[in-house]
Amino acid sequence: MNKLWKSGSETREDSPRGSLDREGREREEMPNEHTRLLPNRVESTNYLSPDDPAVSPYNLWSVRIVRYLTILFTILAFVWWTILLVSTFVTPPGFHTRGSGFFAFSYASLALANLLFTLIFFAIPSKAVRILSIIMAGLLLVDAVLLISVEKTRQEEGWVGMVSVLWALLIAIWTLLTDRLVAWGKSEEEQRLTGRAETRRTLGEWTAVLLSTISMVILALAVLLTLCTLVLRALDAGLAPPGNLYWVDGGKYTLHVYCHGNQSDSKGTKLPTVLFEGGEGTVEDGLWQFANDAIKNGSISRYCFVDRPGLAWSDTAPSPLSAGMAVEAVSEALARAGEVGPWVLASAGLGSIYSRILSARYGTDVKGLLFIDPLHGDDLDDVGSPGRGFLLWVRGILSPLGLDRIPGSLFRGRTKEDRVWGQSAYQTGKFIFAKLQENLVADTLSKRDLASSTAIQSPDVPLSLVSSGKKIREDSGWEEKQRDLSHLTHKLQHWDIVNDAPHQVWDTREGRDVIEKRLRELVYAA
Repeated sequence: MNKLWKSGSETREDSPRGSLDREGREREEMPNEHTRLLPNRVESTNYLSPDDPAVSPYNLWSVRIVRYLTILFTILAFVWWTILLVSTFVTPPGFHTRGSGFFAFSYASLALANLLFTLIFFAIPSKAVRILSIIMAGLLLVDAVLLISVEKTRQEEGWVGMVSVLWALLIAIWTLLTDRLVAWGKSEEEQRLTGRAETRRTLGEWTAVLLSTISMVILALAVLLTLCTLVLRALDAGLAPPGNLYWVDGGKYTLHVYCHGNQSDSKGTKLPTVLFEGGEGTVEDGLWQFANDAIKNGSISRYCFVDRPGLAWSDTAPSPLSAGMAVEAVSEALARAGEVGPWVLASAGLGSIYSRILSARYGTDVKGLLFIDPLHGDDLDDVGSPGRGFLLWVRGILSPLGLDRIPGSLFRGRTKEDRVWGQSAYQTGKFIFAKLQENLVADTLSKRDLASSTAIQSPDVPLSLVSSGKKIREDSGWEEKQRDLSHLTHKLQHWDIVNDAPHQVWDTREGRDVIEKRLRELVYAA
């Protein structure tokens, strides 16, 4: 019977129909486009090793799409970062900010760094990174609210700053969501392919987690410091300028103009107005107090000063900005303020470069020149040296962190006045940006402006020169340069050398007396 059954079975397998069934089964067992590449954990117990490269969150299409989007965001962030970097040196149309622009650049740098770290450590999620991302997003939200709600910071940063901080906030949230999605995808794939979620990490993974955590700590700390600096800026915004702000250069930015006194003395004699120009710093930090004392002593009857772009209460100007461009803005601000002269120009240090250009352009309206330890045109090469420019740029990039402003406010008692126009004004982004603008064109455009102004300078303008004795002793060539400047016009009245005075000659009693005496002579001789 078995033989018959076996024979029948063999007969059926050898039959044409059996052959077709066998071929059909073999065809079904052959892999095709519908065949699973990896075993299903529900249907199979043949799990992979956790160290198998096939165990990866990249198996999920959602994780792959998020990675592609992160790459796209990184490209966009790099383009935005590049535009803001270029804006520091040459401002594209529509990208001018009335502040320094360094805050917007810092937020763009933060967003770009965040995205790069996300891509580098994409497949290795970390709970610490997610916690730090939440902290960073919270701080950036406060940054955005503070920047937008305070009128002065909103005006100074403009749409560029607001877009930059909101972009950094969105990227911080994206980093949080990305890390959370990758962690979920990694756990899902480990359960599907290995039977359980892996809790151990390799040495390489622990190293990556440590590096990603350190990088996020640094970014979060940078955001915190930037927030503190923004708080100081908001507090400083409450310090009202003593004068008025006037729009210049087609309404792109404002300059601060302050005038005090009467146009005639006690006898009714009309006297020229003294126009002060600060040196390396602001007029308010030293010369302002001197001018008030001069009015009280009757040496002058009226004075004005205009904060150059980026100094004290004045906004920054678009780049590039030469000395001639700055003088045009100052002239426009004075005209809008209704100040028409005549003038006696009193300037110190670097400010003498601007006063010389202003004197040549005002012509007969200038009744006298007083130079206080002035800068020679040859020294513009030092002002425009590449090394100095690079250091200024680095200082500007770091200025939003407030590494010197925050300790100064907390431990040294620096006030609003100190930060806006006083001894700490050099720490602000606007001041640094203004000095960087001076550096970029000092030995090119500004030197050309000075040369053309020297050529048309009226030779009949009375000139007095007050030099620093200390500076002459320290620099062997300084005396020769001062002597050369004494021949700027044909009417040199006096050349005084104050022996113990520093570059800021008015810091000594003897220096103040000499300056006031020479200023009085120029004003009353006009």
